[in-house]
Amino acid sequence: MNETRVIETNRGDRDDEQLPSSAVNSVFTTRGLTVYYGDFRAVGDVDLDIAEGEITAFIGPSGCGKSTILRCFNRMNDLIDSARVEGSLLYHDIDLYDDAVDPVAVRRRIGMVFQKPNPFPKSIFDNVAYGPRISGIRGSMDELVETSLRGAGLWDEVKDRLDKSALGLSGGQQQRLCIARAIAVSPDVLLMDEPCSALDPIATGIIEELMGEMKKDYTILIVTHNMQQAARVSDRTAFFTAEADEATGQRRGKLVEYDDTSVIFSNPADERTEAYITGRFG
Repeated sequence: MNETRVIETNRGDRDDEQLPSSAVNSVFTTRGLTVYYGDFRAVGDVDLDIAEGEITAFIGPSGCGKSTILRCFNRMNDLIDSARVEGSLLYHDIDLYDDAVDPVAVRRRIGMVFQKPNPFPKSIFDNVAYGPRISGIRGSMDELVETSLRGAGLWDEVKDRLDKSALGLSGGQQQRLCIARAIAVSPDVLLMDEPCSALDPIATGIIEELMGEMKKDYTILIVTHNMQQAARVSDRTAFFTAEADEATGQRRGKLVEYDDTSVIFSNPADERTEAYITGRFG
């Protein structure tokens, strides 16, 4: 993936900022990344370097800020009125929270797949074509839809019913359709927020196998409560926990440890990580 990455800006008097992806190995770099909801600090001081072409898993107990941090990477927290993001989050050395950066353009480059499959009440074809159409992508829409469905491992199952409602697909097929919809606009990164939690074991296995194939083309960040899944699919793992504030008693998320997945699961540096992965808490 050596093409130039572009993040569009809101400034009409300047060119798009550009950086060749080969210039750095880290897709994202965060320093002191902190998220507030009003005056409440939900999770804070997160330092991460997310490598290109890898799967990075976020694990930890409920309420530790995994999904909150994940949503920072494509500015989904902007849609929550009370949310405020502090610290630094760079994407290919571009500050994603610079006032000049268009969050809509960010979400085209950094796609997201949610916990529950959410296909549009449209045909299978129109679900995949929706993003490219509103983005003004030109070329053969038939070819783009086929390529996206093949990329999500779904083409052979739906090629004869592209005009049928996406709501008629199984849960696992719907989730792969959502992946196809995400990659149809040619993103650089895919964020996955517990993408298999609503699926049966067979569908989960298909999605996990698909992620392994997709990391050749995309950098993937996944939030999961399934530690076995994190161990199976990810290259690096970040463990978060939630601790009670001494003054208020409110539970705040924090990053405890970030390392190669093999290290996190076999020889973690922090006893809290070991306690979590061995089931002693969480």
